[in-house]
Amino acid sequence: MKDTDLLIVGAGPIGISCALAAQKAGLDYRVIEKGCLTNSLFRYPLEMQFFSSSEKLELEQIPFVSTAAKPSRSEALEYYRRVVSAHQLKVQLYEQVTRITPTDSGFEVCTPLDTYQAKSVVLATGFFDLPENLDVPGETLDKVTHYFDQAHPYSMQKVAVVGASNSAIDAALACYRKGAEVTLVVRGPEIGQRVKYWVRPDIINRIAEGSIKAHFNTQIKAIYPKTIELTRADQTWIEDNDYVIAMTGYRPDLDFLARLGIPLEGPMKKPVHDSNTMMTPIKGLYLAGVICGGLETHRWFIENSRAHGTQIVAHILENR
Repeated sequence: MKDTDLLIVGAGPIGISCALAAQKAGLDYRVIEKGCLTNSLFRYPLEMQFFSSSEKLELEQIPFVSTAAKPSRSEALEYYRRVVSAHQLKVQLYEQVTRITPTDSGFEVCTPLDTYQAKSVVLATGFFDLPENLDVPGETLDKVTHYFDQAHPYSMQKVAVVGASNSAIDAALACYRKGAEVTLVVRGPEIGQRVKYWVRPDIINRIAEGSIKAHFNTQIKAIYPKTIELTRADQTWIEDNDYVIAMTGYRPDLDFLARLGIPLEGPMKKPVHDSNTMMTPIKGLYLAGVICGGLETHRWFIENSRAHGTQIVAHILENR
């Protein structure tokens, strides 16, 4: 069993910021990540650009220089990798935390590889690993994906993109520009208002000119090998289809939080925590980043939660 002052679960930008704060304060810490470094960012589309400018994504005032006003996915991956490398942060990858148990001296944290004894634990696990399913017949077919990385494989194919948020619109436009026949399936009456301001007019114009077909107030009822069944009000119909890209959103692992005994409040299942210290009702167990919003995943971003690590470490030092 390995002892540490602080164990941070998740090596995304917020987990890294927590590690920087812990290192600066002289705490013995380690970061455990079930996937690769910044695993969520790695799964973003290859050509994605951030909504925020690079300075808003910086950690601990370490400069993030990008070639454009809005940094790309590849630039962000390189930036956070260099931060970890330059500061020699203690990060362990491809090791999944399976159990966290309170003890008299803190917490016992178990993975398939080891067991750790930590005085405090930070959960900075993000939300990108669990997609919101359509819950329709045929969703498990190979033609269906909840992640989009690049458009080339969909060239000259009939592609249904489900959703009206940034990820859905980016996928629809990228596939259209690679020669796919794109149909947007949107549950609501319009393209989402939070779509990037330079992208929203583009998709609206493509729909207006008929380059991209859009079905509003519509849902997929079933998915078949070469077709999809759509429904709107009392109407149901079949359309030819080769692929379904279901950009229906993602959610944090709230079941894991509930098993730890963290109360989840309201319809958004917001984990109870102190917004000043980031500590949950379980002494020594903290939250950081997007997981703090529960199902309200658009509330917390890198730029407005990168200070969580500093808040957490300050509280730990005050209570040593």
